[in-house]
Amino acid sequence: MAIVRKTLDDIKHTPIDKDELAQLQSMSDDSINYDDIAPLTDGQIANLRLYKPIKQQITLRLDSDIVAWLKKDGKGYQTRANQLLRQLMLKELTT
Repeated sequence: MAIVRKTLDDIKHTPIDKDELAQLQSMSDDSINYDDIAPLTDGQIANLRLYKPIKQQITLRLDSDIVAWLKKDGKGYQTRANQLLRQLMLKELTT
């Protein structure tokens, strides 16, 4: 199984996309009307996902205090565990 490290550079663009992107890139920020777009909060930006990795169901035995700690904030404890493991994996891969 491969480790997922996708970026915006991985997106395949059509010639029309490339033309539109070049046109947008040549525009100054002042000439773009953002009035109909609500600004993103720091929290929203931090939680952006550019890909959706395939999930694999496993059985994992954890110490009961770790499970209690993961569950203390309620629903979503498995997602929190996955995020913590991903952070650790990426940190290890970049060192």
